[in-house]
Amino acid sequence: MPRLTKIYTKKGDAGETSLGGGQRVPKDHLRVQTYGTVDELNSQLGVALAVGLNDRLTAELTRIQNELFDVGSDLCFIEADKQLYTLPQIEQRHIDKLEALIDELSAAVGPLENFILPGGSLGSAQLHMARTICRRAEREVTALAREDAIGAHVLTYLNRLSDALFVMARYENFVRGVPEPLWRPGL
Repeated sequence: MPRLTKIYTKKGDAGETSLGGGQRVPKDHLRVQTYGTVDELNSQLGVALAVGLNDRLTAELTRIQNELFDVGSDLCFIEADKQLYTLPQIEQRHIDKLEALIDELSAAVGPLENFILPGGSLGSAQLHMARTICRRAEREVTALAREDAIGAHVLTYLNRLSDALFVMARYENFVRGVPEPLWRPGL
């Protein structure tokens, strides 16, 4: 477990930062942007939890926040360095859990009969915001994977997580008895 004894180091004052293995890169390096977006997603989930969600989602999102730290760890190390360190990795079992959650919550809320707008309850709106951040992370990971190797399950995990967040937003409205805002084309 990392121990941070000092929050500021002054090493980033010139616009560079260190990857997990110590390599110095510009702060706008695609790898840094990518794990930064995963961090932003994790923070947005923290906001969703702070506004208060139903107990079923709270338990799942706490687990998912921990998994997103694993995703960030995976992304901040280049593949060659992963052989030198014992790092948590996203595995197929994490994707399987998300798929089971999607199936469970989808069965509860029923089929989608119209496009919905982000919103409804405050918690649902926060989850929709997290979903859009997750989609951005997925796009950035896709770009990074074209340039450099990443963990085998990271992209699939983020894809499944964005789907899970969509269903969670619907479920939060369902549990709260808040109607889903429907898209009304041409309004």
